[in-house]
Amino acid sequence: MDNTWQHPHRQFAYFQLRSLHDWLWAGLVISAAAYVFGQYHALMDGYEVAILLATAPLLIWLGWSWPALKGFNLTVAIFSLLAISLYGGDLGRADSAFLLKYLFASQSAIMWMSALYVMATLTYFGLLLSGREFVGKVASCLTWSATAMGLTGLIVRWRESYLMGADIGHIPVSNLYEVFILFSIITALLYLHYEQHYQTRGLGAFVLLVISAAVGFLLWYTFDRHADGIQPLVPALNSYWMKIHVPANFVGYGAFSLAAMIGLVYVLKSQARTADPNGLLQTRLPDLALLDDLMYKAIALGFAFFTLATILGALWAAEAWGGYWSWDPKETWALIVWLNYAAWLHMRLSKGWSGKPMAWWAVVGFFVTLFAFLGVNMFLSGLHSYGEL
Repeated sequence: MDNTWQHPHRQFAYFQLRSLHDWLWAGLVISAAAYVFGQYHALMDGYEVAILLATAPLLIWLGWSWPALKGFNLTVAIFSLLAISLYGGDLGRADSAFLLKYLFASQSAIMWMSALYVMATLTYFGLLLSGREFVGKVASCLTWSATAMGLTGLIVRWRESYLMGADIGHIPVSNLYEVFILFSIITALLYLHYEQHYQTRGLGAFVLLVISAAVGFLLWYTFDRHADGIQPLVPALNSYWMKIHVPANFVGYGAFSLAAMIGLVYVLKSQARTADPNGLLQTRLPDLALLDDLMYKAIALGFAFFTLATILGALWAAEAWGGYWSWDPKETWALIVWLNYAAWLHMRLSKGWSGKPMAWWAVVGFFVTLFAFLGVNMFLSGLHSYGEL
């Protein structure tokens, strides 16, 4: 009798524990989703409506689970809506409206993102050297600010593509320029979540190095290849699958990159433990047990999303090219990445492997993933040739 009563009680306890701010957040998200549907439902197909309906409860849950995300999302929403309102229906206002030209036009926001991520990287290294809490808070604020500007840039770029023409408009995850921005944002958000959850900023200098490297590529790609221009989609990409396959893929890439940097920190700290037990790395970096646990969680998260992305990619391929799998170089290397991390998790869960060997494996896995992400586009060609450099 008691168990029967307690079971539904536990089911509703989660909702009963929500604060007024949580319910205000839920109402705001639902209102925003209703507004988007009311304004744009005539332009949306059934799949896009389904994505919108799934996004609203996801945003509510994320805001409830990670309160800092509420303020972040509200900031991005305000910046994006301000930029969209400043544009009106005239793309040419990007060069005349002050706030667009210097802050919120997509290219301006992305340049701010790039500068702030580099500043955050340097500040995290300053924290590593000084150990001062204030320096760490500044580094975190810079990372949050960079991520907000990057996401604002992507959202405004989405609107800009439609201002260029209804036949050109598309979600901005269609080429290397756009997905490098997405990669930076996702990797930063994953890191910031772990930073807040575990109350440690010791990993920031190393994780932000990966993001700064992505920013360096992005800047080269922008100024040398002029890749920041918005182009119409190639026919194969003109699909609702792109809206879910690409973000899922890059949650995987971001998590794998985070795991690699954690693995690098693990190796450095384990070596410092014997070579210099009272040195900087030994005293300022997180404990080895925490690093090992974080590395496992990052790889498990990345593997789950990468598996989902691979399944979605196969369904997309069947629709676009008539077959689920064609051994295209991108598909083949995606399978290699999947097998690599499947083996890592198998050895961790079934054999109990941990420590330095698994850390080195995570680091090596990063280079395998990097080749699948970028190297295939540079050196190989195939059905995914739209991503070539």
